[in-house]
Amino acid sequence: MPQRLLIGLSQSHTLSSVPQTLSALRDTTKRAAEKGISILLFPEAYLGGYPRTCSFGAAIGSRTDLGRDQYLAYTKSAVDLGDTPGGAGDEWLENYLPVNKETGRRGDGTRETLEEIARETGVFIVTGVVEKAGGSLYCSAVYVDPRRGVVGKRRKVMPTGSERLVWAQGSASTLKVATTTIKGVRVVMGCAICWENYMPLLRYSLYSQGVNLWLAPTADPRDTWEPLMRTIACEGRCFVLSANQCMKKKSLPSWITTGGASSREEDEATSMTGGGVRVHETLANGIPVGNNTTLSKGGRRLSMTKTEENHEIAWKCDNNKTIDEEANPLVENDDNGNNNNNNNKTQHPRDLSSSGDGSGEEFVSVGGSCIVNPMGKTIAGPIWEKEDELLYTEVDFDDCDRGHLDFDAAGHYSRPDAFKLTVEGLDLNPPP
Repeated sequence: MPQRLLIGLSQSHTLSSVPQTLSALRDTTKRAAEKGISILLFPEAYLGGYPRTCSFGAAIGSRTDLGRDQYLAYTKSAVDLGDTPGGAGDEWLENYLPVNKETGRRGDGTRETLEEIARETGVFIVTGVVEKAGGSLYCSAVYVDPRRGVVGKRRKVMPTGSERLVWAQGSASTLKVATTTIKGVRVVMGCAICWENYMPLLRYSLYSQGVNLWLAPTADPRDTWEPLMRTIACEGRCFVLSANQCMKKKSLPSWITTGGASSREEDEATSMTGGGVRVHETLANGIPVGNNTTLSKGGRRLSMTKTEENHEIAWKCDNNKTIDEEANPLVENDDNGNNNNNNNKTQHPRDLSSSGDGSGEEFVSVGGSCIVNPMGKTIAGPIWEKEDELLYTEVDFDDCDRGHLDFDAAGHYSRPDAFKLTVEGLDLNPPP
C-alpha cells in the first residue's frame, strides 16, 4: 500500500484575541482540507501569542508595575486547556479529571473547539498554545486527531532566554510521541518546540520512540534555523515540518506596543548612573529602549544601544563621528542592507530591517517555515515575509525506512552497549 500523505503547515500569526485566532485557525484548516492536506502544523504560541519585543519591565533585581500589568494582559490572552500545573497526563487526556459544575467542563473550551475543528475538517491539527495552569503559563503544543480528539500535549521543557520569565518549565514526560493512522499510513509524531531542537538528548529521546514525522513549531526566523531542521531530518531519518509566525509590528497586541508610561515613569527614566553619566532614554511600554545619546562627566557623548538579547551597551563616541558609526563598529552593510562581515553574520538578512518608519509595517518576525525530507533536503520553503501562507507537499513515509539502510540513530547506529539514555517519566521504546 502506498505510504503517501499530503502534509503541510500554516505560516500565520496570532490575532488580537483567542476567539479570533481560533476562527482563523478554523478557516486555515478548512483551506487545508480542501487541498487534501492530512496533517497541519501551526507555529509556536499561535494560540495565546508569542510576546515578541516585550521585556515585561524586568531587569536583574528589578520588576516594574507596568511589567506586571503586561504579564496580567498576557495571562488573560492565554488558554486554559483544563490541565493541572504539574500535568495530569493520561487523566487529563482521557477527560478523567473533575469538571467545573457550572460549565460542565474543565478549562475555557479551547480544547473542545480544536477537537470540533479537526472533526469537521478531517485534518490532524498540531498547534502551539500558551497554556494557563494555576498561576503559571506554559509554552505547549497539542495534537488533535479528527477521530479521537486530543491525543497528546507537549509542554516546553526549557524556555529560551527571557521566555523563562513568563513560561514555566514543562515535564519531560510530555515528550511522549503521538501516533495516528491516516489513509492506511502509520504516522509517529514527535514535537520539539523552538530551541528544544538544539538539545541533543531531547532529540534522541524522540528518535528512540520511532518518530517518522518531526514537528518543530518555532519563533526563530534566523538563517541558522533551516540548517538545523535539515540536520534533524537527516539524523532522525524523518520528515520535518517547521512553522514560524510571520508578523508585522502593527499586529503586536496593544499591551506591548502602547504601554502608556506615566509622567512619573518618564521622570524615573531620567537618572544619574555611576561615573556621573546622565541617561535619558525614550520609553516604550515604560521600559528604557533605543539608541540614544547621553553625556559623560567630561561632556563626552555615549550612545546607548541594545543587543538582540536586550542587553544595554554604552559606546563612547568620537565627537567627529556619527552616533550610528560608533554604535555599530563591527557591522558593514552593502547597498541591500546585507551584512558583509562574515564573522558577525548572525541573522537572516530579511530580519535585520527592524527599525521601521513608525508605520508598523516593519516585520518583527519574517517566518522561514519549511518542510524537509529524511535525507535532509528542503522540499518546500523556506518562505519569508508572507503573513498568511499555507505550505504543503506530498511525502512518501517509506522514505524514512529507506534512509535507515545506512543510519538509524536509535537502532543499529546507536551502540546501546556503550551509550544509554533515560528520561524521567518517559518510555523511550517505540509505541505499539
